[in-house]
Amino acid sequence: MPNIQEELKTSLKLLQLEWKEDLEQYKKKFLYTSISDKKEQGVCWYPLQIKKSKIGLGDRLILELERFDTNQSHVFQSGKSVSVFSNADGFQGHDFRVNGVINFVKRDVMTLTLQGNEFPDWLHSGKIGVDLLFDEASYREMESTMKSVIKAEKGRLGELKQILLGESLPTFSQKVYADTQELNPAQNQALRLINQCDDVAIIHGPPGTGKTTTLIAAIQNTLRTNRQVLVCAPSNAAVDLLVEKLADKGVSTLRIGHPARVDDKILAQTLDAKIALHESYKDLKKLRKSVDEYRKLGRKYKRNFGHEERVQRKRLLDEATRMKEDADNLENYIMYDVFQTTQVFASTLVGSSNQALRGIQFPYVFIDEAGQGLEAATWIPIMKADKVVMTGDHFQLPPTIKSYEATKAGLSETLFEKVIKRQPEASKMLTVQYRMPEKIMGFSSKFFYKNNLEAAENTRLHFLSEDEHVLEFIDTAGSGFGEHQEKESLSTLNAEEAKFTLKYLENMLKRVGIGKIKTEGWNIGLISPYRAQVRKFQELIFESYDYPNLRSFSELLTIDSIDGFQGQERDIIFISLVRSNANGEIGFLSDTRRMNVALTRAKRKLVVIGDSSTLSSNDFYNAFLGYVEEKGDYKSIYEFLEY
Repeated sequence: MPNIQEELKTSLKLLQLEWKEDLEQYKKKFLYTSISDKKEQGVCWYPLQIKKSKIGLGDRLILELERFDTNQSHVFQSGKSVSVFSNADGFQGHDFRVNGVINFVKRDVMTLTLQGNEFPDWLHSGKIGVDLLFDEASYREMESTMKSVIKAEKGRLGELKQILLGESLPTFSQKVYADTQELNPAQNQALRLINQCDDVAIIHGPPGTGKTTTLIAAIQNTLRTNRQVLVCAPSNAAVDLLVEKLADKGVSTLRIGHPARVDDKILAQTLDAKIALHESYKDLKKLRKSVDEYRKLGRKYKRNFGHEERVQRKRLLDEATRMKEDADNLENYIMYDVFQTTQVFASTLVGSSNQALRGIQFPYVFIDEAGQGLEAATWIPIMKADKVVMTGDHFQLPPTIKSYEATKAGLSETLFEKVIKRQPEASKMLTVQYRMPEKIMGFSSKFFYKNNLEAAENTRLHFLSEDEHVLEFIDTAGSGFGEHQEKESLSTLNAEEAKFTLKYLENMLKRVGIGKIKTEGWNIGLISPYRAQVRKFQELIFESYDYPNLRSFSELLTIDSIDGFQGQERDIIFISLVRSNANGEIGFLSDTRRMNVALTRAKRKLVVIGDSSTLSSNDFYNAFLGYVEEKGDYKSIYEFLEY
């Protein structure tokens, strides 16, 4: 066991290395670069048109923007900070800018909330664009937190540091827990563990095992004996999902920070919304308006400015100051009132450092998707915790890290992984999965979960038709489908495999019945590990007329990388593995955790398409090929040559 102080200092150094690399990559993509180059790098949308604008809760301006260049990939995501600019000439050096936060991005439409309460008048003059901003604040917060954890010797943080990193053993009480009928035995055991832990509990939730259902039940159970708890996750989308589920259960939830989706269920839980709905909010607005009026009068220019005018100006500005104090006091009272009625405070990991939560200590801190959070970010909410509950799956997607050197040196190992390895008695794995038939589940259960997963009874009905296999691997070996690199991004694609995949998907839709699939509302996920292949799929479906049936399924069809499907499910999943070369090189397909995500998204049908001669050099894919052959679900491309 390493010395935990040295381990934490190493983690801090690796975080600083990642910060430096992330900033360098940002500078290369962004600074001193023309708009056209930035567009190619995916960090700029330009030109844009404003589709809609509205004043949201908290008097914030929400814009819905649409881009004209629809074929370029980008890295914009919900929760990212951006800068909206006006530049009629299309050159660098924009005269007008206002910052904002992205709410939602889908295809060529972006919704964002601007900072401040005023509508910039330049938004409708000239062309506008959006630049991605570098998130320096998150790194500063993580660095500061790691330094605090390193220093912590006494107090609750000092104790939790010793326990979470394995130098002290966690303890458990013998509190009575009554099983909940809605939960299965493994889920009830997880709730019992959370109820009885004095320090930490880990809920290991493999795909489809009802992790979110268990977590919501655990939060509700905890609130029976605790007035307030903190709930966090690494991403805005994951936090918002929890907020939505809690709101549906009638739990009073306050979403701290910026919500990632413009959704009434989410917006209604934000601090802005709750302040705006408070009975004293009208008085607050009147006071703020009066402050502005008195300030304007006090600062008004006068040609003759003598003693009397100075006295009058001082009186007006003093009155504005007094009213501002009254407004601040009233706002503090409203916030206090909102906080008193809140049961769950919800934020991202970094968002838990928000000023609104300063000084609050929570009896329980719940951290969802903890297998995706950087260790430094995970410590931020733990600093506010008496007890920590982490849920996630370290066999699914790890945190996204830019620095290869930091990854190699261990930055990708999360606090969740460390605790589950070092304190196994504090963890419970959920074992019954409700998403996919046993055949789809079987390989992941065997390879990752020691054959401990069990398909629930409901999954027996998860198929498209009696005649349709739920699992297929189509081997493209010998087909001549070759991979190549996309010039701009250096990402890998396989155009012939993409065409075959779409043709096979179209034929499957016809075979099962297009009408039946649409009536049932069965949705489809088209996945590739490579962004270039994702772009190829989008180009083939939406820019050619070769796949009319797929075009007609656009509302039910999602095309994305594996990362885009984390935490999601679709009735039908097609995966194009892309790699096909004589050297057996598979690049980051060797990240088996990523592939575990892809292979466990399907509810009714999973089709994997790839080249066995390239893939079989890797133990994971060799085992998968053996599995599909054993189950009778292996097919050769030669069976479909007419396609």
